[in-house]
Amino acid sequence: MTRWNTSHIPDQTGRAAIVTGANSGLGYVTARELARRGARVVLACRSAERGTAALARLRAEVPTAEAEFRALDLADLASVRQFAEGLTDFCGDRLDLLINNAGVMALPYRTTADGFEMQFGTNHLGHFALTGLLLPKLLATPGARVVTVSSMLHVLSDVRLDDLNSETSYHRWLAYGRSKSANLLFTHELARRLAVADSRVVAAAAHPGYAHTNLQTAGVRMEDRQGAERVVELGNRLIAQPAEGGALGTLCAATAPHMRPDAFIGPRNGLRGAPARSFHAPWTRNGVTAERLWTASEELTGVRYDFAVPGA
Repeated sequence: MTRWNTSHIPDQTGRAAIVTGANSGLGYVTARELARRGARVVLACRSAERGTAALARLRAEVPTAEAEFRALDLADLASVRQFAEGLTDFCGDRLDLLINNAGVMALPYRTTADGFEMQFGTNHLGHFALTGLLLPKLLATPGARVVTVSSMLHVLSDVRLDDLNSETSYHRWLAYGRSKSANLLFTHELARRLAVADSRVVAAAAHPGYAHTNLQTAGVRMEDRQGAERVVELGNRLIAQPAEGGALGTLCAATAPHMRPDAFIGPRNGLRGAPARSFHAPWTRNGVTAERLWTASEELTGVRYDFAVPGA
């Protein structure tokens, strides 16, 4: 793969895209660059205040942008359903790009509105439900893609199928790693099921390497751990690449021609740099685990995937 950058993004005119967590960081850059290339973009964000501010910023940076904010709280399945049901006026029966970007990292233990451990519930289950609810639009759209943002820190842990909600024990970083492994297992199983259904929708994954965003400091700020926050901020300044660099993997997976299903795209050297095919832990390609996680996710969210092409 050549050293890919935003100049390689093909024309996106006429395409409809949804980017979760688009109010800042990787999500904002992803939404902005898609809009810059002509896509109609929904900034799907939990906070109305931050979402509308991000939309104003995007329109200032890209005056020709066709973009709008819509409320989406991935930690609340009722919000996920309301968001999906309200999209008809934006993209009708089609959806070209679904960017599952939003996430939380290394939080103190807490639960979602539906009682799931927050990292697993937000990072995996919320996006699993959203993708399933939007699947008919994706299936009806030639060239559609689903890109789910994982992390190189998925290597911290495989999923615990016997303790998905960390009820037996909780360690914030292990829980984060499990949620990011779940993202890759989801992509793997989604790609397999799309292939069985003879669908040309591409499911791929990406990661930002070490990118400077507000994700790293959210957990320590919740607990007022000022020393830890200073350490994180120092690492962000000295080591991390900017969000513009971190978003390249996502943008490449979403728009580069001939992207292979189940690809995992991230910085060339793991932490920073041009996007390339990335290392993934062996357990993220375990078909048995992927299928069992899928079944559990359907049961937990109440969302069943229908791979029949609408109107076929």
